[in-house]
Amino acid sequence: MGKERGKQARPRRLRTQRDMLCDVMLAAGQCETWLTLHELSRLTGYGEASVSAQLRHLRKPRYGGFLVNKRVRARDEVIRGERGPVWEYQLRRTILRIWAEGRVASGMRGRRR
Repeated sequence: MGKERGKQARPRRLRTQRDMLCDVMLAAGQCETWLTLHELSRLTGYGEASVSAQLRHLRKPRYGGFLVNKRVRARDEVIRGERGPVWEYQLRRTILRIWAEGRVASGMRGRRR
C-alpha cells in the first residue's frame, strides 16, 4: 500500500480579466472615482475593447449583475486629445429585491409599474 496523502491541493483558479476589472472598478467606486476605458486599460494591462466587453459582462446576472454607470467626461478634463465625447464608467453593486409577483428586480434601476 502506498502512503496516504493528506488533503489534495485544489487547483488554483486563475484570475480572469473580468475578475481583475471588477476589483479595480469596485476599488475606484469606494473612492467615488470614475474611470475611462483608456485609464482602465492602463491599470489592468488589457485593451480598451476587452475592457469594454468585460464591463458589459459585469451587467449580466451570472457575472454579478452590477450596475455600470456611464457619463461623458467634462471637456476640460480630457487629456488625450480625443475627438468627440470621452466616456467614463463607475461600477456599483446592485441590491436585488423580490417583487410581489416573484420577479427579481434591481434596486438601483427604475421600477416597473
